[in-house]
Amino acid sequence: MIGVYVSVPVACFRRGLAREYLETEELPPPATCYGFLLSLVGETDRRRHRGCRLTPVMLNRPRKSVVLRTVWRYKKRISTTSDGPVYQPSGNTRPDFQQLLTGPTAADPFLSLIIWLESQEEAAPNDLKLEERVVTALRQPHSVARFGGLCLGESTHLVDEVALLDDRRKQQLQARYPRGQIFLLHPEGRGRFTLPVWVDHVGAAGTRHAVGDIVEIPNASLSDPFTPPPSERMPRIWGE
Repeated sequence: MIGVYVSVPVACFRRGLAREYLETEELPPPATCYGFLLSLVGETDRRRHRGCRLTPVMLNRPRKSVVLRTVWRYKKRISTTSDGPVYQPSGNTRPDFQQLLTGPTAADPFLSLIIWLESQEEAAPNDLKLEERVVTALRQPHSVARFGGLCLGESTHLVDEVALLDDRRKQQLQARYPRGQIFLLHPEGRGRFTLPVWVDHVGAAGTRHAVGDIVEIPNASLSDPFTPPPSERMPRIWGE
């Protein structure tokens, strides 16, 4: 199991059923973290590492704000070409309110989190594990072929820093954040929160969710945010 430290200036982890008012989850869903790690290692086939387990731990409590932005909704198509449908702005855009997450204070302006990743249950046992690929990408970035910006969530929400949680980084973060704030606990099929572990981008029939609670640390059943949680308490990425 490895830990990946991530900081991002602004983010929105949009709730799946949010429509007119684009609400955000308190922490990135497992499906969002999985997509982020695939982008980090340059993987374009999201099925390749199905079966891995991961969970995010927030090190600070983000502050919510609301902005008014233009949102695309593809409803009117004007023509179809060999490259696909061509859309026009008229009738396909509208203003909507959106919640955004930022750092809690001016002294701590970024969202900071750790993504714990465990790859022992991946579906392709003879393939290179996502854990190994993430370690290689962060230690030897020149060996990775990827494209586009590295984002956590929406394509405009670029990350500021990504690093392995080694001993030196752990000491730095322990001094900065003496306690974590939010933890996604995946109990035995019961909880107050439902977060996607696999998203069906064509309809919703294939979307899969993890059910759990968001709890404070320290907690009687948890140690600290810098200690990996039990793998059985981590949502598993699985779908299709």
